[in-house]
Amino acid sequence: MIDGSPPTTGHLHTYRTQGHLVLEFHGEIDVSAALEMAPALDLYTALPAIEAIIDLSHVEFFDCSGLRLLCRARRRILDHSGQLQLVCDHPLTLHILRVTGLFPGFAPVPSLAVALDRGAAGDIEEAG
Repeated sequence: MIDGSPPTTGHLHTYRTQGHLVLEFHGEIDVSAALEMAPALDLYTALPAIEAIIDLSHVEFFDCSGLRLLCRARRRILDHSGQLQLVCDHPLTLHILRVTGLFPGFAPVPSLAVALDRGAAGDIEEAG
């Protein structure tokens, strides 16, 4: 937990490592989970110049509500001069990102280790 922030939810766990804020999504990310996660996610994504990693490694199901959360988080992080990386190796979630045209904007990497090795996502610019 980050000082002054709400506790993590059953679907969102947060921690800092190597200068990054890691936002781990857990379980089934559907409309119910999205409603639960949104207030905490909004707080974290309002931090100025944050270097964030959203980690979907622990997600079992991901629907359009999850996409909405990702897009909102990305927009808010970029609006606050931050940087975002996405960790995702689940074939169906990657497929969703591709068919919706969101894949290039998120440029997902397969693991947290890769994201941390890659450093800040300064080479990822906002898409269109």
